[in-house]
Amino acid sequence: MNSNSNRTILVIGTLIAVALIALALVAVRGKPAPGAGLNGDFDLTGQPFAGKADAPVSVVVIEDFKCPVCKTFEETVAPGLKTNYVDTGKAKVYTLVWPFLSEVARLPVDDSKFAAQAAKCVYDQGGNDAFGSFKSILFRAQGDESTAWATKTRLKDLAGNVEGIDQGQFATCLDTDATAARVDADEKQVTDARVNSTPTVFVNGKQVLNGSGQGSYLLADVSAAIDAASK
Repeated sequence: MNSNSNRTILVIGTLIAVALIALALVAVRGKPAPGAGLNGDFDLTGQPFAGKADAPVSVVVIEDFKCPVCKTFEETVAPGLKTNYVDTGKAKVYTLVWPFLSEVARLPVDDSKFAAQAAKCVYDQGGNDAFGSFKSILFRAQGDESTAWATKTRLKDLAGNVEGIDQGQFATCLDTDATAARVDADEKQVTDARVNSTPTVFVNGKQVLNGSGQGSYLLADVSAAIDAASK
């Protein structure tokens, strides 16, 4: 093989290596290093929460009402947080809705956003308790994430199960997209924090991590983060 052929092979090999490095940089860009976690400097003014307003630790759970793993979180993790931290006044738990699944699935209507808007309509009327009730109802009624089940008609039916909500007022709020701008603002907060999955949990602005430095929503890891923040 002559020197020209060797140089050609060397150049091709160098180009391939550069391309692979570029792809690797693209893949990790915007993602924290293992163990670093995300920082969530969220504006929680006017956001629904469970617990006492003066609780010293703030937990923020990023969810989409269409997310099946979020439903599992609410059924298996949230009760433990309520018993151990919310009811004891040690922490308050905020819900920050990131309605992204409908867009990812390219559904004909953005029912993730409809559900988020509906939840804010309920919150505006009934506050934290009504929001918590409606959130539980939404997760119990959750359909397949690949289908547009959270239509405005369905959401009106579900809101009828929330005590103390004026259904006419709720319907007007939902039909006029009165809370859409606030839902968009929440979404911007989440994307600005570089969150890329639900549920994602933050304690006092720091993402909850497991022992391997990866994001976690498991009760043991969230509890450890709250305990550490309480010291």
